[in-house]
Amino acid sequence: MRLHLYSRFLLRQGSVYSGLNFPRQFPSARTFHATARAQVIKPFLLADIGEGIRECEIIQWFVEPGARVEEWDKLCEVQSDKASVEITSKFDGVIKKLYYEAGEMAKVGKALVDIDIQGEIKEEDLAALTEPGTGGISQIQAQDQAKKPLEAQFTESIQPPEASSAPEKVSPPKGKHATLATPAVRHLTKQLDVRIEDVNGTGRDGRVLKDDVYQFAKQRDTAPAQLQSSPSAPRGPQTETPTKLSNTQYQMFKTMTNSLVIPHFLYADEIDFSNLSELRARLNKGLAKSPINEIRKISFLPFVIKAMSMAIQRYPILNARVDTDPESGKPILIMRSQHNIGIAIDTPSGLMVPVIKDVSNLDIASIAAELNRLQALATTGKLSSKDLSGGTITVSNIGNIGGTYVSPVIVEKEVAILGMGKMRTIPAFDENGAVVKKQICNFSWSADHRVIDGATMARAAEVVRSFVEDPDSMVMHLR
Repeated sequence: MRLHLYSRFLLRQGSVYSGLNFPRQFPSARTFHATARAQVIKPFLLADIGEGIRECEIIQWFVEPGARVEEWDKLCEVQSDKASVEITSKFDGVIKKLYYEAGEMAKVGKALVDIDIQGEIKEEDLAALTEPGTGGISQIQAQDQAKKPLEAQFTESIQPPEASSAPEKVSPPKGKHATLATPAVRHLTKQLDVRIEDVNGTGRDGRVLKDDVYQFAKQRDTAPAQLQSSPSAPRGPQTETPTKLSNTQYQMFKTMTNSLVIPHFLYADEIDFSNLSELRARLNKGLAKSPINEIRKISFLPFVIKAMSMAIQRYPILNARVDTDPESGKPILIMRSQHNIGIAIDTPSGLMVPVIKDVSNLDIASIAAELNRLQALATTGKLSSKDLSGGTITVSNIGNIGGTYVSPVIVEKEVAILGMGKMRTIPAFDENGAVVKKQICNFSWSADHRVIDGATMARAAEVVRSFVEDPDSMVMHLR
């Protein structure tokens, strides 16, 4: 009897409260409850990699949307100011979005990828992630999630896929994210005129191999004759296709635009390499027999680099740069103690200028070893920003390709540059009037005429010429 009366009392109280029309904040029936999976989307920003760089080119991606990454896993490879850098993840999670395609320019300080940091998120961690500028979910989103009825959250979590309003996941374009390739393979694609995005990689994780490139080129070149245009067929009107500059071309565009504001003048001379050629042949013969030497062959360039450093000792203005006095606003010269000589190198990615540091304190063998190291890194596209920065004067050996004469352009923040032409054998007269064979190379100097006059440049070039033509005299000045 008492139980019956108590039940009627509860029913009566429930009807009274329901009539008050209170907002409903809890579900009428308790459903199954489990800790909700926390999903915090964390944008990964492209950090500043030094040298005042504001943008860089995405060379290749190592991940794609949906891939799980851990801390220190590689995300992508970027090329900035002609140096390639691999970007690694700072978080564990799942890749949700890639903001750039391979070949696009990424901005420093902007998001590269979105990473879903999964797990049980504590309140203090959530607060840290939702602070302004951290890239986590906003405080408003967190509050909205907390205010949402548990029943609605549970309903959304079990909603069938066909009822979900989220857009379907679009698979990445072929060759943009999953396709990986080594620098050697990329160099091969340029030689065979093949777009790496068109090649289906058969290596691990979709990596494009050399065989893949060869097979693609073979199939392309052996296409049916009916699909190829006839030589006698009309080719139609001229067409123009806009093409974006690569990162290397863009950097050269900016550098040369600034450099050509400098008033240049050219000074050229012919240098006799006959004695140096004989000395180099003897040294290389000894290096080939010695088991303790790291280098087996020395080119002419280390001798020229050392001769330039010796000339700078006598004419330090060649190692200076032009600046402006912050107080008076007048131009001034900044004299620099270290001889950091940049070497222009032609690579599959374009012209690069790595720097041999502190040449005045290096001997010929050390210069040759450092030159070999920089050339190997440049060929594989692995030069760092440190390797490419800090130059005070530059030498460009265009003779490796075949040019005899060159008028080089001064690099910004320098006042002189040397261009070397192709070495050639010519007949000449010796001191006794007899016809002899000489090996001649043209040296072309460009100098900043605002601070260097022709006489100073001629005297400095004469010092270089004397050391190159009489390389034995270098021994007296080596440290």
